[in-house]
Amino acid sequence: MSTNVLFDVPGPKARRRSLIISIITSLLILGGLAALYFALAAPRVSAAGVETPGMFDASRWDIITDGRMWNAILVRGLLEGTLKMAAVAAVGAIVLGIVFSFARTAKTKWISIPAAILLDFFRGLPVLLMMLFILLVLSTGAYWAGVAALAIYNGAIIGEALRSGIQSLPKGQRESGLAIGLTPVQTRFIIEFPQAFRQMLPIIIAQLVVLLKDTSLAYIIGYQELLNIGLRQMQTTYGNRYFFTLFFVVLAIYLTVNLLLSWLARIIGRRTAGGRIFRSTGKGKGTGPKDAQVQADVETKIMQGNSVPGQF
Repeated sequence: MSTNVLFDVPGPKARRRSLIISIITSLLILGGLAALYFALAAPRVSAAGVETPGMFDASRWDIITDGRMWNAILVRGLLEGTLKMAAVAAVGAIVLGIVFSFARTAKTKWISIPAAILLDFFRGLPVLLMMLFILLVLSTGAYWAGVAALAIYNGAIIGEALRSGIQSLPKGQRESGLAIGLTPVQTRFIIEFPQAFRQMLPIIIAQLVVLLKDTSLAYIIGYQELLNIGLRQMQTTYGNRYFFTLFFVVLAIYLTVNLLLSWLARIIGRRTAGGRIFRSTGKGKGTGPKDAQVQADVETKIMQGNSVPGQF
């Protein structure tokens, strides 16, 4: 019998109670959604006695067929604005994350201690405040201020994730690399880092989803991204009566893009969770060709060391 149980198996009464609570909670949620729907759908009467149609009235949704609205939101807002900033910031965040992880795990104290201080500082600093600082102090423009702030903040988080992945590897990984003649830096790059990156890849992708959502903060510094164009500019173009429609369209686009990235992260997580990291016994599941070659080289060294004293 397995002992890795964190709680007792629920009995009949506990299962029945859980079922009742789930049903009541579901009914409350459905009731809340229904109340919200009817509140939004009901027509409103202003103080002057003028009646305006509800939010789901057909007169508020006729802009859905307007191609100019979709061109502005999808092309200028999503592609040329949000995704352009998110793509460049994501590359910068991954590069900075790798640099931070190597500096944080360095054996030299004068490298690891300043790196730890910088990581804590960047992770504790709000992204919007960083954007404003870069924009006002360095005068980089709204686009590069947003890219730099997102890359630094998310790079610090990715760096901590990679550091955790490196430190979670068995000590035999590093020892095997040093045993076959690799330098400490080569061991880190060739053996340790690829495995840590593979293990932390779902976390990295999940953080990139956060990065994509945080591009909406660039709205404050005047960058022309999805939220700025989809709500402010389109509301100015079509009028206040279409604000709810535009809000719904922008929300649907954000949800679609973020859910696709989250779905990708879950797929990668399932594929990487099945494989165990390479160990010196060579019995790990999912070991790659490089790991097998390292194991073979180590075994050869061990055999040579047993036959010729002092060689290993």
